Parts: sequence; C-alpha cells; structure tokens
Amino acid sequence: MSSSIVVFCAIPFVLVCSAATPRATDAVYGVGGGLLSVPSNDSLAHCPSSCGDVDNIVYPFGIGPGCFREGFELTCNTTTRTPKLLIANSTIEITRLFNYEAFAVVPMYFKITVRPGIVTYNMSWVSPADGITAYQYNTFYIIGCNFDATLFEYATGDLVGSCMSRCDGEKLPRGGPCNGMGCCFIQLSRNLLGFRSTILVRSDGIPAAQSDPVHPGIMAFMSNSYYRSNTSELFSGWTNASNVYGMLLQFAAVDQPSCENARASNTSYACSSSSNCQNVSSGGYVCECSPYENGNPYILDGCTVHEYNPTHKEHCSTSCGSMVIPFPFGMEEGCFANDRFRLNCTADNLTVCEIGNAQYHVTDVSLENGTLTVSNMLNDTDYEKEQIIVQTNDNGGGSVSGPVEDEFDLSLDYAIVIRWAVANLTCAMAVKKDTTYACRSSHSDCLDVNHKKTYMGYRCKCSSGFEGNPYIQDGCRGNYTCASCPHRKEFDQIKKKCVTSAKQRSLLFGIAIGIGCGLGSIVIAVGAMLLANKWKKGTQKSIRRAYFQKNQGLLLEQLISDESATNKTKIFSMEELEEATNNFDATRVLGRGGHGTVYKGILSDQRVVAIKKSKIVEQTEIDQFINEVAILSQIIHRNVVKLFGCCLESEVPLLVYEFISNGTLHDHLHSDVSVKCPLSWDDRIRIAVEAAGALAYLHSAATIPIFHRDVKSSNILLDGSFTTKVSDFGASRSVSLDETHVVTIVQGTFGYLDPEYYHTGQLTEKSDVYSFGVILVELLIRKKPIFINDAGVKQSLSHYFVEGLQEGILMEIIDPQVVEEGNKEEIDEIASLTEACLKVRGGDRPNMKEVEMRLQFLKTKQLRKFQLLPGNDGEIEHLYSPNASYAYARNNYSNVDHLTSGGTTSCYSMEQELSSSISLPR
Repeated sequence: MSSSIVVFCAIPFVLVCSAATPRATDAVYGVGGGLLSVPSNDSLAHCPSSCGDVDNIVYPFGIGPGCFREGFELTCNTTTRTPKLLIANSTIEITRLFNYEAFAVVPMYFKITVRPGIVTYNMSWVSPADGITAYQYNTFYIIGCNFDATLFEYATGDLVGSCMSRCDGEKLPRGGPCNGMGCCFIQLSRNLLGFRSTILVRSDGIPAAQSDPVHPGIMAFMSNSYYRSNTSELFSGWTNASNVYGMLLQFAAVDQPSCENARASNTSYACSSSSNCQNVSSGGYVCECSPYENGNPYILDGCTVHEYNPTHKEHCSTSCGSMVIPFPFGMEEGCFANDRFRLNCTADNLTVCEIGNAQYHVTDVSLENGTLTVSNMLNDTDYEKEQIIVQTNDNGGGSVSGPVEDEFDLSLDYAIVIRWAVANLTCAMAVKKDTTYACRSSHSDCLDVNHKKTYMGYRCKCSSGFEGNPYIQDGCRGNYTCASCPHRKEFDQIKKKCVTSAKQRSLLFGIAIGIGCGLGSIVIAVGAMLLANKWKKGTQKSIRRAYFQKNQGLLLEQLISDESATNKTKIFSMEELEEATNNFDATRVLGRGGHGTVYKGILSDQRVVAIKKSKIVEQTEIDQFINEVAILSQIIHRNVVKLFGCCLESEVPLLVYEFISNGTLHDHLHSDVSVKCPLSWDDRIRIAVEAAGALAYLHSAATIPIFHRDVKSSNILLDGSFTTKVSDFGASRSVSLDETHVVTIVQGTFGYLDPEYYHTGQLTEKSDVYSFGVILVELLIRKKPIFINDAGVKQSLSHYFVEGLQEGILMEIIDPQVVEEGNKEEIDEIASLTEACLKVRGGDRPNMKEVEMRLQFLKTKQLRKFQLLPGNDGEIEHLYSPNASYAYARNNYSNVDHLTSGGTTSCYSMEQELSSSISLPR
C-alpha cells in the first residue's frame, strides 16, 4: 500500500522599519510597462483593482502597463472558471496581497506518494524573478510518523534547518503541539531565493498511520506559526490543501541594489518624499511610511499623518457599562481626538479593546498615567459588561511586536499596559501649534513621554494641586481662588499666563510697523545681525580651539599620525558630530552610564555610529584619556567595538565608535525572565567564547596590555548577526609589559567587582577574569548579578552559584532552558570553569587565555557531536568518520554555525519582537 506526503508553506505576519529619505519624481517607464518613478493616485485610477477572489490590488502591484512598479507585475488569468491572479507571466497564483508592505501570499505545497523500498524524497521551489524571495519568517511543517526532514537554500546548498518526527509505534496523533511527536517544523532564518527539501523515511517500516483512510502517510507544508501549538486544523490539508495558509513572498525594487544607490538615481527611486527606505538582505529595497503615518509609500503624498483635534462635539457618550471614557478617547464620530483614540462600545456586554487581530478586555483608562490597562479575553463570553474596541487601520504603519496599535507602545512589565502619547512631538514643538495643541485646560502642563530609551511624544497632566481632564476646557479643577487679569490683558490658555489682549496687541503692532518703516532702520538691523553672527562664530571658533589645545589635541595628532598603527583613526570636528546627532538631540540618546552619555549619530558618509560624551573633567584624567585613545586606536579585533575616532573641541572629549544594533547581552538575558530566552544554549556558549577571546586579546595580544575594569553583561553588545562586541573602555587601564598590576581608585559595578581588587586597590588581569566568571553565571542561571531571592532580600549571584555548586543542587538553580537544551557534561564543564574564575584569591584563577581555550575546546566538542553527514546507504554518519567525503566536509564546515537550535523543532526566532504575537506584515 502506498501513502502520501503533502508539503506547503505559511508565513507569520511581520512588520519592518526603515530610515527616512528625500525624493524627487518624474514619470519613467521600465521594461514591460513597469514604472520607474513615483506616480500620483490619479494616474492609477484606470488600473484594475481586482482579479477573481483578490479584490485589493493596489500599487506598487498592478495589472497592465503603467499600473505597476517594475518588478511588481501581476496578470489576471481569465481562462479558468474563477479568474486567478498570477505573478507576472508565471503560473504562480496569489491568494492574498499586502500592497503597501510589498508582500503576497501564494499556495505552496507538495504531494508525494511513499512507496515501499524508497526512503528518500526531494522537493524544491525557485523564485520566479529577481526581487521576489520567500520571506524569512515562513515555517516548514511536516506531519506524520518516523521520518527525518532537512531544508537547504536552493542556490548555495547552505543548511537552513532539520527536524524529525516519531510516533513510537502509535498511530498519527489528531492534534496537540508540533513538538516531534507526529509533527515537526523548521523555521526559516533569512530570505531565500529558493529552497529544496529532503524527507528521509526511516528504514524500520512504513509510517504507522498509512492504514488510516482519512490521513494516510506523511503530510508536509509551510504554514503560519499558529500550528506550532495545535495541529488539529492541519488535517484538512489531506483532503483540501488550499485550506492551508500559503507562503509569504517579499517583493523588492531591484532597479538598484540598495537604498543608497536608489537615492543617488533619484529619477527612478521608488519611495515617495515622505516615506522611508529599507534594504532587503537578498538585494534591492522596499518603501514604508514612518511609524506615525499611514498610507501608500509608493505614490505621491501617499503617507499621511493623523492630526490631533483638541475639540469635540457636545453631548458625547462618556461611558460604556461601568467604564468612564474621557476625551481624547471617544466612541462616536466627532468625540475622539483622532482615530488612534477611537473606542467602540458593542452590545454583547463585553469590555474589549481590539488591536490587530487580538481582542483585549479594558480594565482601566488613565489620563494621569497615560495608559490603557487591558487583559487578553479573546472569544471569552463570561463577562457581562458592554464592549470597548480600539479601531485600527489594516494598512496602518509602525514597528509592531505583539498586539499593539502603531501609535501606542505596549509594555508587558507587570500587566498588559498600553502606554500612549498625543503626538510624536516634544512639548516645545507642540506648544507652538495652537490649533492642534492638546493641553487645553487653563491649569494643565505638558509632559514629554519616554519608554525606556525611546522617546514617544508628549501628553498632558493637570498642574500641581489640580485634578481632572487636562485635554478639555476647564478640565483641571482645584481649591484655588481665581483672579481676573489686569486691564487690557487676557488669560492665554496655552501659555498659562495673562498676556496683552488682542485689541491692545493690534494697536501696539500698528505703532511698531510705522516706526520701523524706513530704509535706514533696515540697513542698521541687517548690519547688526551680520556683525553679531560673525562675532558669535568667531567666539565659538576660539572657544573650540582653546578646548582642542587644553585637551592635548596636538599631542594626540602626533600619537596617531602613523596611519598603519591607527587604522585610520580620525579626529572629528564638533560641527561634524553636531550634524550627525542633530545637535545632540535628546531623542538620539542611546544610554547613560557612569562614564558618560552615548548618542546615536549618522556621519556624512552614512556610517551609523555611537558617540560617547565623557564625564571626564580633571586635566590629569584628560591626559590619561589621550593616552587611552592612542591605545584603543590600535585594537583591531572582530569582538571588540571599533573606535573610529574622537573630538577634542568641547569641554569634555567625545569618542566615536561603531554602532551595534542588537542591544546588550544583559537585555537579552533579563528583559523578561517569564518567557523563553531568545538566546539558545549554543548561542550562550558562542557568546562566552567570543567575549573571552576579546578579553584575552586585550590582556596578552594587544600592543600594550589593557585591563578593562568594568566587564559586565551590559558592556557586551550583540550586532545584527548576534556577533559579540566588548564595549565601554571608559574605566580601562593600560599597563607596561613589565607590570603585573596597577594601584587605582576602586572602580567597577557591584555584583561584578573582584573582591581582591575591592580590598587592596590592586588591579590585575585576574580582576577581569572574576567579572567574566559572573557573566558565565548569568548565562547559566539567567539571574542578575544582584537579585532578590525567595526570602525577599538582595543576594550576590556569584555567592548563590558557589553555594549551589557546593551543595550539589546546581541543576535545580540553573535556567530551565539550559537544562532542556544542553547536556549535563557541557553544563558541568561550564560550571567548573566558572567556579575557577570566581576564586577569592586572584592567583587561584586562570588567566583569560586559559578561559578562552577551555571554552573553545567545549565548542569544538559540540561541533563534532552535532556535525552529521548523510552516508551512501541513506543512514547518518559522523562528519569525522573515515567514510565521510573530504570534499563534502570542506565545503560544509563553514556552515557549522547554522546547526543550532534555530533549525530544529525546539528553535527560537532571532528577532523575538517580530516572532512573538505578530499579527500583520509590514
């Protein structure tokens, strides 16, 4: 008897962000009638908007010449009973479009008959055109018993992932989690121009479920991540594969390879002037509206901003059941400030906030705190209250991770709390916009809103001693006696003080106009302005030159004059860094620490950098700073943040480093310990190896040994590919080659601080070893260096670890994810090394080179254990076995790093904020 394998694809919806770019437009046509310019909405009015079951065809997609962006062409096949929408001239059918986000859903499944004696089955898919790729968050599922599946990139043969399914002699389960029992999956980790898959049926028998007439053999497909937790709906694919979600394809403009090139050739640039551009990893680029705009970024004036309306009509409903709905929120047209604050009160006695595809029960609306408090109540009918729903736009913008509307910021710190701001403006900017300024009460104040390191905008609050609604006229009330303004003055509700009345201002303005009319006055005024501006610039230049000399700029120029020694370290001018940071705007702050403030900047050559403004003020420390710059300029290591240069034209020197985009190790380990860590056990070992290698280089391989003195998880950064970068050398000290230690003022972070250094003041290389040992404990246990224990008191993580090790309860205190993914031998090896690093006496600790070698040895053992190759007889043999092909091993050794949990059933998504609760592609 034969059985079948069915394979198809599905995609969790995601959104993407980009940087703003300017744009000029001219109508230009490319090959086949595709546009190479930004059209107006009117010029596309004649274009077809539907085909068969797809009725939302919008530019950049289109049917017919002049209706689509080059690379986004569609055709409508009307020869079938129901017209089908196809990609260009291919036979690939599109079942759904996300127009503004440049995504399309296509059916993607395979059916293979399993025959006795044949154990290997292959299938593949290749992109129909340049710029079209299988999006990186598709998931490959296989349902059935007793098989191994492997997925490769089509062109390169690189391994994407593998998984296996077993049933232990039982029949195919009818549902349950996709965890390797009757079902497994492989998560794509990058965009693919094509893929091929191999399914190997185990030789110990035909799948036990083949006798089932409803669900015979094996079914495999790509589908939405929803099926990871429950496979009960997947069995419909046996009889009707079209019921299964399709594969999400990303379309990109490929007339230029990147945003930078596209902007340079602005006559063919695809993005409108108010939109952003983002590079696509496989080549080309896509366009987006900014996070606070909606609409189509590919057409003229397509991105629009919702203006705030501070007024509302009379007699608005202000309650829904027992809930009070204060303005700017509202439920009727004319009763809310804009669509971001719109709520719906339905009739089924539920109070629900609907964001994206999820519904939430609203428990509190707070104007004082600027929050909505909600709880997840999807499909729950047990609450007998009226229903409140937040409306969203299907084509709305914004970077979204989880159930959150684009103008709101969702925080899950304690409860599901949605923090909101009126508009993405500072208070100083908002108060100048009289017609849209939100703080309308005469006793209200403006408040800038920040969430963690992100500036959200502004909101309003009642002044001290007053309470109520600051968003409406006379909404804030208190126990104060109000007095009238003096004669010829009136109260300004925005400026919150008595000002000259409009009639009086008109009279004074007329007198001023009369006095000011004269050529002589104009000449004098212009001359004075020119002289003042010239004097100001000259004074500023003199001050900066004085700072340059005070900060030993001439000495530093001599120290870094040897280009080969400095790797082109540059001394920047203050003008360059002011332009890069928008005059050190507060919204550009990346973080503040004990040694200074770090800003994000974009240099004139488009390099993104981190600019550190030091707190150094003493002249002796400035001299030391110059020496440190000369030393750091010589450090060239892939796991140390690169120093691009410095600026000496300010009171305190500035350092310019490369920008690292993926945050800190501390954030990834401790941001939310209630959910699974995005860093797998293999990732943690790799990060430890890379950090140890960087510290060992600083201690022993650099031109002059350098002690970091502040090694901690928040100073270990992760770039876009999760490569480790050791940072923050503000506390570092260099030593001569014949020195073993230096005596310094004790400096560092509690929890990481070497106890021997703390008591003696003698800084040695073993001080960094102790701090690195604390990081190893963080990787094992996933607790902060100083944490609150079960008794409610603060406890040292290093002491907690050593006590657990001595009491033999190590496996009980380490992170459950480590227990699940690692084996006991690996865990014991790391624990033994950690214990050695945490010895009280520095002389008893290993040096960083020894630490690195032990970690490298452990990583090598892992690779040898998991690097497997298919043998000639269909079995799996070890990479290092005598029968393995040398050529195969050589060609695939570079792909070892891909064989992590990211390609197996127990995988994690590299971008947690995109893979958890994603509801809409962007």
